Amino acid sequence: QVQLVESGGGSVQAGGSLRLSCTASGLISSNYCIGWFRQAPGKEREGVATSHNQRGSTYYADSVKGRFTLSQDNAKNTLYLQMNSLKPEDTAMYYCAADRSYRTVSFGCSPKYNYNYWGQGTQVTVSS
Repeated sequence: QVQLVESGGGSVQAGGSLRLSCTASGLISSNYCIGWFRQAPGKEREGVATSHNQRGSTYYADSVKGRFTLSQDNAKNTLYLQMNSLKPEDTAMYYCAADRSYRTVSFGCSPKYNYNYWGQGTQVTVSS
């Protein structure tokens, strides 16, 4: 019954901003990790930013630190990724993902651990 639905992707010029949204269901009653991954054509999937739903621990990839920010609206069960100062290399399909395994939660929601639940993705394209 776990569902993750992303929105907010689009096309933007370099230096612009986008805000991605991930609305989650089926993970509310338990501790879990949730965040964003991305994959560009010909590239491996990478973790962008992840957090714990209650503890507030947050991971940001070095490539996005200072530009991307996670936030959440608890009333809407929605996680946001504010992306500023976008670069062409940020172009990718962005996926919302969640995991509630003890291992992932215990290690601060690091994206190096497997995430079990995935949304369909939303495309972000940054033009030069």
